[in-house]
Amino acid sequence: MSADVKDKVIAIIAEQAVLEPADVKMDSTLEDLGIDSLGLVESIFAIEEAFDISVPFNANEPEQSDFDISSVAAIISAVEGLVAEQTAS
Repeated sequence: MSADVKDKVIAIIAEQAVLEPADVKMDSTLEDLGIDSLGLVESIFAIEEAFDISVPFNANEPEQSDFDISSVAAIISAVEGLVAEQTAS
């Protein structure tokens, strides 16, 4: 896991949750952190901007998306995959 990606994603999630990055645990869900659907969409936009990637996420049908938002660790892993794809192409 790239520390740079991990730290940036945690910082984005912490900002949305109005928490300190140290309070964001890898096994936390966005719900655990108090992030609602609007906060999720804002987080996705911030991640896309920070990493210059396009996240395959449909806010209207999040369960149909290929982007795993089940936990902070899953989000970091998904972002790393997208960043790797971006770098490869």
